[in-house]
Amino acid sequence: MTAPEVWVAKDDGSDLVRAEAIAAVGRDYNGTVTIRLSGAEGSAVTLVTVASHEGKHTPDDFHRQLVRVVAQLSDAAQAAVVRPEWDKQGWHWAAEPL
Repeated sequence: MTAPEVWVAKDDGSDLVRAEAIAAVGRDYNGTVTIRLSGAEGSAVTLVTVASHEGKHTPDDFHRQLVRVVAQLSDAAQAAVVRPEWDKQGWHWAAEPL
């Protein structure tokens, strides 16, 4: 039995990246979360862009939270999409069936 596919979306929903293609996840001092893709190109994709004047900084461990959610979803029975979401409580990773 193969593991279900897990995809990660950008905060604006414009791009989806297969989680197994992610080689690294980072968060800079502004709160922006970027992933680096495996493969020859090593392309980078920004998942969350935070404007410093908006006051919507991501949690210090937001990049680790993404790794945790993807790992949990890899044991799920169906394919899923994970996306960053901002609400009254702040940033969190939301997962939904594909």
